[in-house]
Amino acid sequence: MSSLNIGIVEDELVIARTIINNLEELGYPCCGPAINYTEALELISEKKPDLLLLDITLSGKKDGIDLAQKINELYKLPFIFLTANSDALTVERAKAVRPHAYIIKPFTQADLFAAIEIAFSNFTGTRPINALSPSHVYHSRDFMFVKDGYVFRKVFFSDIFYLESDSNYVIIHLKSQKKIMARSAFIDFISQFDPATFLRVHRSFAVNLKFIDEVFPTEISVGGCKIPVGRSYQADLHKALGIITG
Repeated sequence: MSSLNIGIVEDELVIARTIINNLEELGYPCCGPAINYTEALELISEKKPDLLLLDITLSGKKDGIDLAQKINELYKLPFIFLTANSDALTVERAKAVRPHAYIIKPFTQADLFAAIEIAFSNFTGTRPINALSPSHVYHSRDFMFVKDGYVFRKVFFSDIFYLESDSNYVIIHLKSQKKIMARSAFIDFISQFDPATFLRVHRSFAVNLKFIDEVFPTEISVGGCKIPVGRSYQADLHKALGIITG
């Protein structure tokens, strides 16, 4: 999983700044804001965002729905409508241009995260691989949001003992002894973490290095839990811990 460059089209600058702050906290780079139809097309052409957050009400004669229609004609670009309007007429107009999500203001950071991830996943069937590596993208923040049932829960990296692969899920083992299951491929999930802090030690396990208590020939103790260490991962583990073997 790598980062998405999010374009912002919003004519109320206070709201635009709130959106930018939320995106930065979530680890997404962003561009904009553009405040009208013309600026938005210039933003798309010059900055080439992966996804657009688009207010329906914009400065000028043409609104966000007019812009969405032009985007559908000229670009292969997913967009999410942000609006305070949920009346039947607006919704019918919006449906005609096939938005990838529709968020009613005011919205939460979790609403924004869920809409972005689901919209882009449904649009492409995957996440983009762009020039920024996960180490550059995600490590500016110290937490992530994880879907837990119907809720996106905030999880601090410093509270995670280790990660465990379980078929199509990743089990997050926390210091509190709680577990959270996230639906994700293991390799995609662990790419969000700083490799200087979290290290894969087995095909099914990655651990928080600061919680390693003991190191044995074929396993380690993490917060009192025994974790197997695969033979192919032993050298990287010893190097990360500064262990010199003769």
